[in-house]
Amino acid sequence: MKDLMNSLAGKLLLAAFFVVLAIVLPGFWNGSGWNEAARKDFYTRDQGSRIMPLAWMQALKQPNGEPFLADSLSRYGYLPNASSPTPGLPVGFVAAGPAGGLSIGMTCSACHTREIDVNGTAYRIDGGPAIVDFQSFLADLDRAVGTVLSSDTAFAAFAKAVLGPTPADPATLHAELNLWYLRYHTLIEKALPTPAWGPSRLDAVAMIFNRLTGLDIGQPPSYLIPDNIKPAAAPVRYPFLWNAPVQDWTQWPGFAQNGNDLLGLSRNLGEVYGVFADFHPRQDPSIPLLKVDYLTNNSANFVGLLALETLVKRLAPPKWPFAVDTALATQGQAIFARTTEQGGCADCHGIRQGDFRFPNQTWATPILDVGTDSREHDILGFKVTTGELVGARIPPLTAPLQPVDAAFSVLATSVLGSILQELGQELGVPAVSARTAQLLGVPAQSMVGTATSSLKGAFIPAPTTGYPYESRVLQGVWAVAPYLHNGSVPTLAELLKPAAERVKSFKIGPAYDIVNVGLAAEQTKFNYTLETTDCADRNSGNSRCGHEYGTKLPAEEKRALLEYLKTL
Repeated sequence: MKDLMNSLAGKLLLAAFFVVLAIVLPGFWNGSGWNEAARKDFYTRDQGSRIMPLAWMQALKQPNGEPFLADSLSRYGYLPNASSPTPGLPVGFVAAGPAGGLSIGMTCSACHTREIDVNGTAYRIDGGPAIVDFQSFLADLDRAVGTVLSSDTAFAAFAKAVLGPTPADPATLHAELNLWYLRYHTLIEKALPTPAWGPSRLDAVAMIFNRLTGLDIGQPPSYLIPDNIKPAAAPVRYPFLWNAPVQDWTQWPGFAQNGNDLLGLSRNLGEVYGVFADFHPRQDPSIPLLKVDYLTNNSANFVGLLALETLVKRLAPPKWPFAVDTALATQGQAIFARTTEQGGCADCHGIRQGDFRFPNQTWATPILDVGTDSREHDILGFKVTTGELVGARIPPLTAPLQPVDAAFSVLATSVLGSILQELGQELGVPAVSARTAQLLGVPAQSMVGTATSSLKGAFIPAPTTGYPYESRVLQGVWAVAPYLHNGSVPTLAELLKPAAERVKSFKIGPAYDIVNVGLAAEQTKFNYTLETTDCADRNSGNSRCGHEYGTKLPAEEKRALLEYLKTL
């Protein structure tokens, strides 16, 4: 049993089959049990991201001569992590890989941990949307490596830092760094948009598509298909993680079924492919069913991803740490419970039963077009050259990829193929498959088939009409500003105004306004102001349009509703 419990197959299958669920995994989402040990694990658990060798990043410099890793990257908003096994790395940055070959990568806490500041006091919010400037980090890393390669003197200093005082083979290092820079610089030059995303936002879907189809499925040694990389110009706010496992749909446009461990793994594996996992699938007719080898060149840490999802199940919404007018909040609760037509919120954002995702009952996450910014739906329509994956399919889940196909389909094929090959390989280990078959009374082939069935809804094509996005349960909503899916509204008070009356621009940073519930008007962390557009330009990526709910409530009722939202 110990071998089974320690294997990916054991974790996945026991999660998928209710009859043995209690043997291996804790219960479905309950939002309890978060403690210091869970926090440390969440901050440092490897998911398989590999940005570059750790020694390289430790040797890189800023333009001022300071180490690139100086200040634990706090200049970009990343948070210090005193318990990092690798000193100096911030929350969500991890050194992993074989001994002597450690690489630096990111894990989900880098983008899903935030700190807000109220009157000089900092409040850490685990699972909250990060207030970080990821685009500046990406661009500065590109410049740092470009500087090293720009002169023999700069490279000599870099080689000495990486290889020691008398580098034995600087030519090999130069070739490796040059290849890394070719791939990375191509991505940065083609993908990063103007105007920039700014702190607290990124175009995650486009960057996943760009990384996977532009850097991973071409021919070696570069694996590049540069024309597949498109501007990532539809920024969204990082989502919050609490309640995420219990949603019946996920991703802002709601294109993925959710609610059990296999579906959670598919969601998270796609994210890892977007944040620098090593992944180069190759055609291989000897691979049963799939005919593609998704795993030989794949750094994704499947067990780590499952462990992170289990941690998120323990993550409760943050509690409002300030005073609440309980009488006013009680009035607000009644307003929240009204129908949408009456200015209430519960129809879309209340806790109610969603779809069943074996073996779990989920909460409903309505996918609705409420008039908000439409641009992310453009990203879902990207077409790309399929490269090494032309003809690949996941029977019976996906059709064969055409020479030019949807980036969405390439992602679905890559994720589902990787999971099923990993599961199949583990089930091929006699000790594991025999124990699993004994537990479940079915052959290994049937278990792979059951997993395939469970993954059927992992990726659903984008709708062809309208521009819908998910409507999440609002627990902890006070802690996740800015608002709307694209972060175009700074406070809940502004969101309760008609779109035409909302502020046109605002500064972004950790300073918090506990009266209007959201970003304070004055910020000092970043020198960045987000300029938004109105309803005349809904497709700008920065439109503040839409979600005209509660906007007609009297002022006193808006105050009461805001007070109640603090308590969720």
